[in-house]
Amino acid sequence: MRPNIWTRTLVSVSAVVGLAAAGLATAGTSSAASDARPAVRSDVGVLAVNNLGLSNTEARYVQCWIQDYWGYTGALDGQLGTNSWKALQRWLKAHWGYNDNIDGIVGPNTIKALQRDLKAHHGYTGAIDGIAGSGTKAAFKDFAADSRQYC
Repeated sequence: MRPNIWTRTLVSVSAVVGLAAAGLATAGTSSAASDARPAVRSDVGVLAVNNLGLSNTEARYVQCWIQDYWGYTGALDGQLGTNSWKALQRWLKAHWGYNDNIDGIVGPNTIKALQRDLKAHHGYTGAIDGIAGSGTKAAFKDFAADSRQYC
C-alpha cells in the first residue's frame, strides 16, 4: 500500500507543477496581447441603442410619436438608436432647451433637455442634471405610455 501512496503523491505534485508552468508560460503572451490595443477613431459616430430603461414595446411607442412629429424615418423596431435620438434631439431643441449638435448621442445635454420635458409633463421630480437615473427612466416610461396612441 505504501508504494501506491507515493505514486499518487508524485502524480499530484507533477500535475500541480505542470499547471503552474503552463500558467507562467501563457502569462507573458496574455500581457503582450493586452498591450496591443486597436486604434480608436474619433470620427466614427456612436451607433449604440439607448432605450433609457424602456422595453422594446415602450421604445416603439416613442418611435411612433417621433415618426408622426419629428421626421423619424427609421424602423419601428423598439431600438432607440442614433436616428431615433436625432429626431428626439430635434424636438428637444425646438421646445426644451437642447443646445448641442443633432448627432443622436445621448449625452448630458440631451438628458437635461429631456428632463425638462419630463419635469413639466411626466412626473419627474429630480434635478436637471443630465444623469439618466431611476427617476428620469421612470418618467421616460410615462412619456412612452403617453406615446402609445401614435402606434
